[in-house]
Amino acid sequence: MQLSLNGRSALITGGSKGLGLAIGKAFVQAGGNVTVVARGAEALAKAEAELREAAPTAKVAAIAADIRTLEGCEQAYGGAVRAMGQVDILVNNAGTSQRGPFLEVTDALWQDDLDLKLFAALRLCRQALPGMRDRKWGRIINVLNIGAKAPKAASTPTSVSRAAGMALTKALANEYAPHNVLVNAMLVGIIESDQWVRRHAAEKRNISWEEWKAEQGKPVPLGRIGKAEEFAAMALLLASDMGGYVTGTAINVDGGSSPVV
Repeated sequence: MQLSLNGRSALITGGSKGLGLAIGKAFVQAGGNVTVVARGAEALAKAEAELREAAPTAKVAAIAADIRTLEGCEQAYGGAVRAMGQVDILVNNAGTSQRGPFLEVTDALWQDDLDLKLFAALRLCRQALPGMRDRKWGRIINVLNIGAKAPKAASTPTSVSRAAGMALTKALANEYAPHNVLVNAMLVGIIESDQWVRRHAAEKRNISWEEWKAEQGKPVPLGRIGKAEEFAAMALLLASDMGGYVTGTAINVDGGSSPVV
């Protein structure tokens, strides 16, 4: 099966590293054009270079913006439109893992998490949807985590923000399906990314990255943690015409870890 994006233009938040960058590479290699958004200028420059190397003929742009604010979302979306002409595919991927005992989570942390994971997504959707609707083609992919379906103890605020993202996914899918705008969510389990590299380093244990990965993967039914490229492959399917009958669903990409289907 050949998956192609046929010159479609994608905007990917949190696109300078990890899952966002892997999705960007999959998209440009399938013929798409990609704008990546993040806050760090140095990481963005490196990501832009990697994307151009992965597909020299693709249009690639990198925009530094803080999408926790309305102004940042407008800067990100406006920059993508100026670079690419339009946005056909929106991947709301930005987010960090903020979690802790409920009574220790402050209002400021709640607000920051909601701004980054929920309000950024809905603001960018609000900008992208009119054009997608008018062109009768669009794809929105919300990257969440399996805690959205099955939150564990001490998982706030992340699990609540992600659950709200899942509700947003379903509401938009139902509203925009008549316009051939498909909205889906992908739920992350344990997948190789910079977040996990940082966690390994923070533990300061005398074990290698490979040993640590093997240890973390043992509880997963597949017996290993996932690869960013595997996650990106599912995003590519959902973004392509081959995924044209899939909307309003939240797909676990987790090696079987979620207790909820």
